[in-house]
Amino acid sequence: MGIKSLFKDTAIYGLSSIVGRFLNWCLVPMYTYCFAEAQYGIVTNIYAYVAVVLIILTYGMETGFFRFANHERWTNPGQVYTTALSSLGVSSMIFIIAGCLLSPEIARWLDCADNPSFIWMMVIAVGVDAYTSMPFAYLRYKKRPIRFATLKLLNIAINIGLNLFFILLCPVIWRTSPEWIAWFYRPDFGIGYIFLANMISSLVVLMLVIPEILAETYSYSGKLLREMLRYSYPLLILGIAGVMNQTIDKILYPLLAPDKAVAMDELGVYGANYKVAIVMVMFIQAFRFAYEPFIFAQNKEKGEDKTHAYREAMKWFVIFGLFIFLGVMYFLPVIKYFISPKYFSGLRVVPIVMLGELFFGIFFNLSLWYKLTDKTIWGTWFSLTGLAVTIILNFAFVPIYGYMACAWAAFCSYGVMMVASYVIGRKNYPINYNIGCLSIYFIGAMALWGLSTLLTTGNNLIDFPVRALLLCLYAGATYMFEIRKRG
Repeated sequence: MGIKSLFKDTAIYGLSSIVGRFLNWCLVPMYTYCFAEAQYGIVTNIYAYVAVVLIILTYGMETGFFRFANHERWTNPGQVYTTALSSLGVSSMIFIIAGCLLSPEIARWLDCADNPSFIWMMVIAVGVDAYTSMPFAYLRYKKRPIRFATLKLLNIAINIGLNLFFILLCPVIWRTSPEWIAWFYRPDFGIGYIFLANMISSLVVLMLVIPEILAETYSYSGKLLREMLRYSYPLLILGIAGVMNQTIDKILYPLLAPDKAVAMDELGVYGANYKVAIVMVMFIQAFRFAYEPFIFAQNKEKGEDKTHAYREAMKWFVIFGLFIFLGVMYFLPVIKYFISPKYFSGLRVVPIVMLGELFFGIFFNLSLWYKLTDKTIWGTWFSLTGLAVTIILNFAFVPIYGYMACAWAAFCSYGVMMVASYVIGRKNYPINYNIGCLSIYFIGAMALWGLSTLLTTGNNLIDFPVRALLLCLYAGATYMFEIRKRG
């Protein structure tokens, strides 16, 4: 029953995560056609910093909330929630005030001194997103995935609608009747409208989650907060290191690129093709939303083999992850048109990035052992090790191989984290994962990918049906293998 509940919640959370990210993904062609590579490189660079700052501002409190709301020592989950919410509210407000005051200096540091508004808009958006992360965690705790998904999708719909309005519709109106929109629209603001849309959508969501903000009677506990921070601070370092693994290449690339004159253009190409691999990230995010509450709730159950549910979750995660990998690689000749053809030179990073993200998803599955044993410091060490691998490989090879080195660095980093967590986890919280079975699935998927490459004719009318049959072969073989094991 636990696994069925996990899959059901994963599917609902996936609606907001997968559909939402897909819709955001659909903005990539607009960006790549409307803005030059260097401008998209600026967007990529700023959002890399945003990802790091957002992790810092939430400082592991979501996981801390789930842990203490299910902790036998704290029998009042409402107090846990309101204590965490109050802490995030104060820290987010301080960040917004400081960030807005310092926006001109930050803009100069990020080479957009002429547009400090880019900075204060993102500061407000990030501060608000950090605060609202706790109401969304509360919805997950209360097992209300429908409202969670509705709010997330609404946020994305507003963001996308404003992007389309400012970037596509307003230029058309400006060419015919500029007086209608001159009071709020500036044609030269360009990529600034991406940040404006983000800020407005975040503020709207803040208003919509007021019922969750007021859902519990406020009861602040300093002692509880100190314990939550003690539990969560390793997760903060883990989160920073984790997101740095995903973004440090986009931060460092302009500094390490072999040709500084075109570094931002190349970063735009790399960033656009990274978006092609976003399908794997969407799957991992959907699974993650459901998995974290699941493992803590499962840990409270008595009289059953808890590790069986964890083994099953890992197995099906790998199966579906490999299915997604094959689907994207088989139909990449069509999927690639989500970006402008001038970005196609970077398509070779897609399989490397996707496999790296799959390794990260497996690492996240493995991470349950140190969360359940309150040894979250291990997550910090794993992530710092992965970050070290990423930085060393970027410094060593980006000046030689360009953004391909970024992709391989991420792949190696996540692989090291995955192996290290598995080896050390076996000693601290043994879970008998069926490594042989998982290896068969992985090798089989890689063999089918290689076979499709060998059978490629260059004619999509022939290649696509063959690849569809190979994808069905993977699904059918998996089904028969699992049915035979149960029989």
